[in-house]
Amino acid sequence: MLQIQSFVFNDFQENTYIIWDESHQCAIIDPGCANASEQKMLTDFITNNQLKPSFLINTHCHIDHILGNIFVAEKYQLPLHLHEGELFTYKDTDRWAAMFGLPKFEIPENLVFIEENQEITIGNSTLKALFTPGHSIASLSFYNVESMMLIAGDALFHESIGRTDLPGGNQERLVQSIKNVIFALPDETKVYSGHGPITTVGHEKKFNPYVGILS
Repeated sequence: MLQIQSFVFNDFQENTYIIWDESHQCAIIDPGCANASEQKMLTDFITNNQLKPSFLINTHCHIDHILGNIFVAEKYQLPLHLHEGELFTYKDTDRWAAMFGLPKFEIPENLVFIEENQEITIGNSTLKALFTPGHSIASLSFYNVESMMLIAGDALFHESIGRTDLPGGNQERLVQSIKNVIFALPDETKVYSGHGPITTVGHEKKFNPYVGILS
């Protein structure tokens, strides 16, 4: 059974996730650690819990979700897993970095592209990649059926949805992703978003103020 730990990192208050099972193999998803203190929080948790990082994954590549990519890739000698379509988003990051006074971004050289409905094995557990574009051009969400958990990136939030005014955003596509993909999961599914608290599919169907748009 998968376990999950979240960290709120960087000035954008982004949720970084570590997930692992009884094998102690773990995946680091959307590392937003932006400074030495945040990097230490991440690595201390991994060390103290005797975890073995085996995957570095991006749900999407907006600036707040990739700040720790190079650090994690180099620290644990991991390739970066992402949808190939997100390279468009990643390559646009330097423009956004300049706006926020951040240095030029590097894209890890070792890339592995994830396709829609591909399954990723972490120890004894499996994550299924669901294609949920709209917040960005090729966002992925990751679903584990046994734990009934979804790591949704910035597609769906607690009583909100991802913004669509950034490069690659498209409101119609996001609406369809939520309606046809995320809302097709069981109501009990716990949704771990890129920002804010945990929610469930059932809660969002009932209380999300955008439900009228989605129905």
